[in-house]
Amino acid sequence: MRVSRRLVTLAAGLALAFAVPFAVTLLLTGSVSAVSRGEPKKPEPRVHHVVLPINSDDPTTMRALISTALNLPKYYRERNEPFEIEVVAYNAGVHMLRADTSPVKDLLRVVRGLTPDIRFVVCEATKLGMERAEGHPLVLLDNVDLVPNGPGRIIELQEAGWSYIRS
Repeated sequence: MRVSRRLVTLAAGLALAFAVPFAVTLLLTGSVSAVSRGEPKKPEPRVHHVVLPINSDDPTTMRALISTALNLPKYYRERNEPFEIEVVAYNAGVHMLRADTSPVKDLLRVVRGLTPDIRFVVCEATKLGMERAEGHPLVLLDNVDLVPNGPGRIIELQEAGWSYIRS
């Protein structure tokens, strides 16, 4: 018995009309096989970013900020989650990071020893204003960086998704 070419073409066309959409649906919905995928990757833990501002020369406020700067890293290390902390000093808060007027410089050494990856920055505009008013250059504590503008730095960090915690 001889099968006509037309009948073969019709059968192949019908098979393709059903097989192709079925195969595409399986591929797009991921229903092919769980074995072919391998182990699902654990998502990378989110890095927690925190900015701590200081604009007061009050030692109690400075100690509260230091307490926060010590407790947050402990909390995130216990959870095995990465973090970044930046302390931004401006206005009277610059006294916290001055070598000559800091009432908490010994505590800051402890912070540095326990959590060396906390970044401390001083508003350069405030520093220059203090130098003009006092008539001499200011000496900052070790490992303190300058930013052009303290409040501007805080805004930039918040716009980049950093959390703002006020002490």
